[in-house]
Amino acid sequence: MFTQLNPPLPVLIIDKGAGLAFAVIDYGAEHNLIWVTALDDTGEIWCAPNPKVRMQANWTMGREKDRNLEPPLTPRSTQ
Repeated sequence: MFTQLNPPLPVLIIDKGAGLAFAVIDYGAEHNLIWVTALDDTGEIWCAPNPKVRMQANWTMGREKDRNLEPPLTPRSTQ
């Protein structure tokens, strides 16, 4: 079953980045939900399995960032 999300949900795809999930695909009881997501940084569309999807932080709703999912800081180039 393919379900369009209206409005789209702001999500974080582990190892890919933040984006808007605009649809969910449900193949049934023996499968993970698949989140169809447009990534903010690249515009790529990815179909991510449910275990790789997290809601983005939302201060108003009291949902804080998961510090375990933040990428490590890399030093900036001084060029």
